[in-house]
Amino acid sequence: MLAGCAGSSRTTPIEFFQLKPESSANRAIQTRIFETRDSDEILSASAAVLQDLGFQITEVDRSLGFLRGAKERSAREYGQEISRSLVAFFSFALSALSLSNATTMIPVDLQQQINATLIAVPLASTTRGEAFRNEVRIVFYRLVWKSDGRFGNTYIPPGEQKMEMIRNAEIYQQFFARLSKSIFLEAQKI
Repeated sequence: MLAGCAGSSRTTPIEFFQLKPESSANRAIQTRIFETRDSDEILSASAAVLQDLGFQITEVDRSLGFLRGAKERSAREYGQEISRSLVAFFSFALSALSLSNATTMIPVDLQQQINATLIAVPLASTTRGEAFRNEVRIVFYRLVWKSDGRFGNTYIPPGEQKMEMIRNAEIYQQFFARLSKSIFLEAQKI
């Protein structure tokens, strides 16, 4: 465990805050500007879209224009189960031939929580500082828990955890298309 902490690939504080070349492209995918004065309207429409997509709204702060939602899904993938089965078969075969006493299990993705974090910021567009437009940025990411490597119908407690940003442009385009329709319906009181 200490060897993992003592590795030479440490991130210095200066490197931590440096933007990567793809940062501006990711921001462009995650951000849209909407022509409306009411940021509460945007938050209500965003909450409705996220709920339609299966998210539960977990946190809202209207004064900050902040909204967070989450949904839980299985993270099991077909390819992981096949590779896990092959490794188990070969480790069993090796132990049967007395070439190895240990059986090797590969942990697989077990459960995931998909999160959405949204910020709506009013933009000043006149000399008087009145906001007619709002910038909306949403970030989707997932937390994935791996199994501990047991087989069978027994309960598999979560083990290792990892976080992954979701950078699929299509997901963001679909969200913003739905949000655009929802904002229009909110404005028309439909």
